[in-house]
Amino acid sequence: MDNVFEMISQERRDLADLLDGFTDEQWNTPSLCAGWRVREVVAHLAMPFSLSLPRMMLKMAATGFDFNRLSSTWAINEQRPNAELVGVLRANAENRFTPPGFGAEAPLTDVVTHGQDIRRPLGLPTAVAPAHAIVALDLLVSKKATRAFVKKGLLDGLAVAATDADWSHGSGAEIRGTSAALITAIAGRRVDIDELSGDGVSLLRTRTGVS
Repeated sequence: MDNVFEMISQERRDLADLLDGFTDEQWNTPSLCAGWRVREVVAHLAMPFSLSLPRMMLKMAATGFDFNRLSSTWAINEQRPNAELVGVLRANAENRFTPPGFGAEAPLTDVVTHGQDIRRPLGLPTAVAPAHAIVALDLLVSKKATRAFVKKGLLDGLAVAATDADWSHGSGAEIRGTSAALITAIAGRRVDIDELSGDGVSLLRTRTGVS
């Protein structure tokens, strides 16, 4: 478990370092999260460090305990300057917050996935460290992932394998791609067609609703 928290710290620091050099145009670029710019994605990542648990529960109650609605409302209404949001992310690189019902694999998957949401529209390198990717992929294909990360039944009848990490899952129609592309696609985001191969790709795209 400690090792996964170390991975989280590294991912948060690396992302903060990347964001330090962003222009206003980059901050305002639409991310792969529908309706969110890069800025809203970063505001979402900083949210757990900006709300006490009691305050978060009160806000959850106000949204009918819909975490996605809370996250969206918070991210869109966040007023702090970009540099301050980066500072929050960096200052909390070693924070061990985990959402209820999940372990350290959840915040790691969150920051890795949202890192792709930021990097891909900006044409930045997307490679994920193999050890980090395997933890994220293991969560994304687990049953509990349907509570927060993926659609139920998304990978039924599909055999998914990474081309850059020692990882595979399932049986059936094949999907192969880099771990970064697989994480992004399984999370329901758009991935360039040439990043995935296999006879299961069209089915995955149909199920996610992403062309």
